[in-house]
Amino acid sequence: MSQQMIFVNLPVNDLDASKKFFTELGYTINAQFTNENAASVVISDTIVAMLLTRPFYATFTKKEIADASTTSEVLICLSAESREKVDELVGKALAAGGTESGPAQDQGFMYGRAFDDLDGHTWEIMWMNPAAIEG
Repeated sequence: MSQQMIFVNLPVNDLDASKKFFTELGYTINAQFTNENAASVVISDTIVAMLLTRPFYATFTKKEIADASTTSEVLICLSAESREKVDELVGKALAAGGTESGPAQDQGFMYGRAFDDLDGHTWEIMWMNPAAIEG
C-alpha cells in the first residue's frame, strides 16, 4: 500500500501574511502549487496545508465558510518528536503572531500545546512517549 497524503485546505484572509507566518514556523512553500489564490505549505512528506484566499476557497463549496476566529471548524493536530519540540514550535507560532489557544496539557506520557494561526485555525502540537504508544 502506498503512503497516503493529507491536504488540509484552509481559508485565509491575507495570503501573504499567512505564508510569512508558516515560513516563520520553519515550513516551506511549494512554489509549484502557489499563486495569488493559494499557497502550498509543506509540513512533512505526507502533510500539506493549502492556504486559500476566501474567494478561491468558496469555489470549492456551497456551504458558508466558517470564521475560524469565532467558530471552530477543525482542530489540526501534529505530532512532535519531544516535549521540547512542542514548546519550540508553539514558541515560533506565538512569535510570528499566533495566539496560544489554551493551557498546556501535560499528562506525563503525553504533552501538548495549541495555538491559533493568524486566521484563528487551531493547531495542536503533541508529543507522546513512544513507550506509551507501544504498551
